[in-house]
Amino acid sequence: MSRYDSNPFEEEEVNPFAGGAAKGKGQSTYSGGAFYMTNSATVPSATSKLSPLPPEPYDRGATIDIPLDSSKDVKGREKELQAKEAELKRREQELKRREDAIARAGVVIEEKNWPPFFPLIHHDISKEIPIHLQKVQYVAFTTFLGLILCLTWNIVAVTTAWIKGEGPTIWFLAIIYFVSGVPGAYVLWYRPLYRATRTDSAMKFGWFFLFYLLHIGFCIFASVAPPIIFKGKSLTGILPAIDVLGDHALVGIFYFIGFGLFCLESLLSIWVLQQVYMYFRGSGKAAEMRRETARSAMRAAL
Repeated sequence: MSRYDSNPFEEEEVNPFAGGAAKGKGQSTYSGGAFYMTNSATVPSATSKLSPLPPEPYDRGATIDIPLDSSKDVKGREKELQAKEAELKRREQELKRREDAIARAGVVIEEKNWPPFFPLIHHDISKEIPIHLQKVQYVAFTTFLGLILCLTWNIVAVTTAWIKGEGPTIWFLAIIYFVSGVPGAYVLWYRPLYRATRTDSAMKFGWFFLFYLLHIGFCIFASVAPPIIFKGKSLTGILPAIDVLGDHALVGIFYFIGFGLFCLESLLSIWVLQQVYMYFRGSGKAAEMRRETARSAMRAAL
C-alpha cells in the first residue's frame, strides 16, 4: 500500500520516553479525538535545583483585636452617658438656685478684673453703673489714678532730693504716703462711690462725701506743703520747690512738676465732689439719708 492509501485518522505512536523521537516543539498530534500541544521545555524535572520559598513569619505572642461590640455594651454606655448628663443638669440647677438666693439676699459677687495684667479690684463702669452717672464715675476713677501718679512722682522727686543731701527721713515719709494713701483712697472713698452709684445707696453716698473731703484736703495741703512736718520737703509742694530750686535746679524742677500734679488733682476732685453732690440733692437722697440717720439714732438710743 502506498503512503497515499494509509488511513489519515490513524494514530501515530509517540513514545513519550524517547526524547529524540518525540515531535518537535509546537507540533500537533491527535490522540483520542483531541488535539494537544506538547512543550517539554516548560516542565521542570523532579531533580530541579530551585530552592523552596521561606516560610512566612508567625508571631505566637501577637494579639488580634476582634471587636465584640454587642448590643448589651451599647446599652450600658448609653445608660452611663444618661446618668452623667442627669448629674450635670442637677449641678447646674443647684448652682443656679444658689446664685438666685444670693441675688435675692442682695449679695453681689465681685470678680477681680482690674488691672487686666494683675487683677486686684473689681471694676466695670460700662456694665454696672447707670449711663447718666458713668461720666462722673469715670472722672472719679481718673482722680483715683491721678492720686497714684501724684504719690509716685512724689517718691521720685523726694528720692532725688535725698540723693542731693536732704536726708533719708523725707524719703521714708514719701513711701508711707504712697503705701497708706493708695489703698486707703480705694477703700475709703472710691469703692463707696462705685457702690453708691451702682446701688443708689444714700448711706454709701454719705460715706463717700466724708472721706472725699479728706482726700481733697490732703491734695491741697500737698500742693502747698507748708514746713510743718520735716520742713515740708516730704511732699512736692510749691514752698519746698522754691526752697530747693536755688540749691539744686533739677530737684526744684521735679518739685514743681509734683506741685502741678497735686493742683490738677485738687481741681478734678472738687469737680467730682460738686457733680456727685448735685446728683445726691436732685435725686432726693439727701432727705432719705436724713431719715435713715434719724432712724439709726433712734435705734441706738432705744
